[in-house]
Amino acid sequence: MISGLKKIWNFADLEKSNLNVSVVFEFIYAIFNMLQIVAIYIVLNSIFSDNKNMKVSLIVLILLILSIIGRSYFNSLAQLKQVHAGYFMVANKRVEIGKLLKTVPMGYFNRNNTAYITGITTSVLDDIENTAPFILVGVLSGLINSIVFTLMIFIFEFKLGCIVFIGTLLYLCAVSYMEKKSKASSAARQKSQSELVQRTLEYIQGLFVIKAFNLEGIRDKEIISSITKNEKVNLDMEESLTPYIIIQDIIIAFFSVIMIATSLQLFFKGSMNISDGIMGIIMSFLAFNHIKSTGSVLATLRLATSSIEEVEKTMSMPKIDIDGKNIVPEKYDIEFNDVSFSYEDKKILKNISCKIKENTMAAIVGLSGSGKTTMCNLISRFWDIDKGSIKVGGIDIRKYKLELLMELISTVFQDVYLFEDTIENNIKFGKQNASHEEVVQAAKKARCHEFIEALPEGYDTIIGEGGASLSGGEKQRISIARAMLKDADIIIFDEATANIDPENEDKLKEAIESLTKNKTVIMIAHRLKTIRNADQILVLKDGEIVERGTHEELIKNDGLYSDLISAKAKAESWKLNN
Repeated sequence: MISGLKKIWNFADLEKSNLNVSVVFEFIYAIFNMLQIVAIYIVLNSIFSDNKNMKVSLIVLILLILSIIGRSYFNSLAQLKQVHAGYFMVANKRVEIGKLLKTVPMGYFNRNNTAYITGITTSVLDDIENTAPFILVGVLSGLINSIVFTLMIFIFEFKLGCIVFIGTLLYLCAVSYMEKKSKASSAARQKSQSELVQRTLEYIQGLFVIKAFNLEGIRDKEIISSITKNEKVNLDMEESLTPYIIIQDIIIAFFSVIMIATSLQLFFKGSMNISDGIMGIIMSFLAFNHIKSTGSVLATLRLATSSIEEVEKTMSMPKIDIDGKNIVPEKYDIEFNDVSFSYEDKKILKNISCKIKENTMAAIVGLSGSGKTTMCNLISRFWDIDKGSIKVGGIDIRKYKLELLMELISTVFQDVYLFEDTIENNIKFGKQNASHEEVVQAAKKARCHEFIEALPEGYDTIIGEGGASLSGGEKQRISIARAMLKDADIIIFDEATANIDPENEDKLKEAIESLTKNKTVIMIAHRLKTIRNADQILVLKDGEIVERGTHEELIKNDGLYSDLISAKAKAESWKLNN
């Protein structure tokens, strides 16, 4: 129990002060709550006293008014502090995870389903937000108030105080056993919850494929199975804890009855007057209220700590060192020195060495899976290499502060991702402080201004997540406009013209040439017209550079490059016979 509470306390981080204040307010709330008991005792003494006067009624009225006002005021303050702590401790953790994800090598996401991280940042952290602060404050305030109330009963009647003390200890023992029992079931619940999120996301993201291949029934069974499993895990958890909850209720009821019996016994023996005897009976219904609320809160402690452990596991994701130096290179050439790289145990690049001079264009070609995109991604440090070095401006990229290295590079990916925002903001992603005029200028160069203007809201049109409302070619051109606006010194094109229609390809080629003027450019492309004017062409096969040179030189070599070009030309000239 203590370790679980400590785990919540450490997780609260900057919100510890709000939790402290909330506990204090809960304690003050309990004091005002006890004024009702004092008022009842005064009334009982007055009823059974020969000396009755109106002052007693006035005192009781004042005590009750103070109790109502005090309880309402301090309970609302305590709740506000708890809600603030719950929301911000989780919000801060989500931001922390977001920052961490920017430093995690991209290869990590190949080994770990992103749905797991989604589950952590949504349902798991929601569990923490809704339970953790209330558990910590509820337990601490409940224990403190139980101690205070028990001391008050000891002062009132020692025997009754002993009964409350023993009953409280036995109740806490039962709670402790229940908390240990819930450990295994809570872990299973968290795993089931994450699997359910994973299956749900998988189903939604693959809905087009499911419909296209008429797999609704098969895939429906999988997600329904996950829901059923999650339901069973939750029910099993509740069933396993039910006996302990019953035992706790029996303990409370048993010791409450003993308190009543003892109060009656003391009265009949003459050790108590009638008002004290009745007060003892009344206190039997109130003595265990605080510890009972503590027990009900502790029942969910394992769920909260289990969720926190899952988050901590996420925080231990591998990350690359991003705290380099604030370096501004004097030139922008790129050099690979004996670079090797693997995805897990699969070797992708083997002893790659090459130099791309500043203000030149290098094209990388090769069969699918030869390592072209990986080679480009390594320059941006999406992964760190296993061996060798990659230098920009003669300086190892690992010595750059990652943020500054990213400012040097613009990348146009083959698979374009656009955010659910306006088209203008998607283009401005490359330069946040750009003016509208600069955005329009970049769009015109990327040959996307005309179709943007034709949209209902023009540049203020909200596009769907991932650019779902645009065609592949339109998304590609917006991506190029984004890169143009950023105007970095190193530009990487990963099949940038793959989704461009033929009527716009020539115009876009002119725009790319304008963009890449006086830049260091790396281009992955299969189209001959895109790469034939490159200053050098690197031909990859099975992760190795097997040829290098200009287009004319490589054609003469009659090697892999020549074969690729011939195969491409043959494919483009193919047509159906009548």
